[in-house]
Amino acid sequence: MKIFQVDAFADRPFKGNPAAICIMDQEMPDSWMQGLAADMNLSETAFLRKTGDVYSLRWFTPKVEVDLCGHATLASAHVLWEKDYLSINEIAKFQTKSGLLTAKKDNEWIELNFPETPVSAVEIPKGMEENLGAKIIFMGKSKFDYFAELESEDVVKKLIPDFGQLAKFEVRGIIITAKSGSYDFVSRFFAPHAGINEDPVTGSAHSALYPYWSNKLDKKELHAFQTSERGGELKLNSDKGRVLIAGKAITIFDGNLKI
Repeated sequence: MKIFQVDAFADRPFKGNPAAICIMDQEMPDSWMQGLAADMNLSETAFLRKTGDVYSLRWFTPKVEVDLCGHATLASAHVLWEKDYLSINEIAKFQTKSGLLTAKKDNEWIELNFPETPVSAVEIPKGMEENLGAKIIFMGKSKFDYFAELESEDVVKKLIPDFGQLAKFEVRGIIITAKSGSYDFVSRFFAPHAGINEDPVTGSAHSALYPYWSNKLDKKELHAFQTSERGGELKLNSDKGRVLIAGKAITIFDGNLKI
C-alpha cells in the first residue's frame, strides 16, 4: 500500500497543513488505521480505498477519527491527480461520514465542495474568554466547533491560549477569527480535545467561517488566511448552499507501507 505526505493549502514545502495519505488495496481494521495515524503523528491521516468511481475516505488524528477534514481531503485529491489515479480532468469523488464530497482541479488550485456548517449564537461558555486570553465579541457554535470572533486581527495572531483548559470543552475544536486588513478575514483553530493543540490550516472550519463572513461582509467571493505558524491561504465561494474551498498543495514524500 502507498503512503504520501502532502502539505495542503501551501504553494511551497513546509507551509500549510501536512497530511498523510494512505491508499489502501484492502479493508483494514479501525485499530490499524488509528495506529498508523498515531505513528504518522500529523493532525490528520487520510485513508482511501477505491470502490467503483468513488473513493471511500476516512480521517484520523493521532487520537480519534473525525467526521470532516478539509486539508486531508484536498491532499487526497492532489495525490490522485499527481500520481495518475485520476486523469487531470476527472472530478475526485469521496464517500465520507459527511456524505459525498468532491474536488476539482483548476490549474494550481484545488477546489473542494463541502457542506455548510453554519454557526448559531450561544452564550459564552464559562471560562472561555479566560482560557483563550481575549475578549469575545461574538460567540457561536457549529455542528462541530465553538466559534469566537475577536476584536482584531492582531489579537488573533498574538493569542496564547491555555490548551490544557481548552481541552475540557467537549467539542471538536475552537475557531477564532477576526476581520483582516490584507484578507477578508483571518482565523486560527484549536483542537486540544481531539489531540491537536493548534491545527495549521483547517479547511473544514471554513464551512463555518464562510457563511458567517459572507453574510457579515455581504460578499460572495472571499479570500482568507489561517494565521498559524505555518499559515495557509484559501479562496472561498458558494454554490447551491455548499461551500467551495480552494487551496494549493505540494507532495513532500511518497513511499510503500511494509505492514
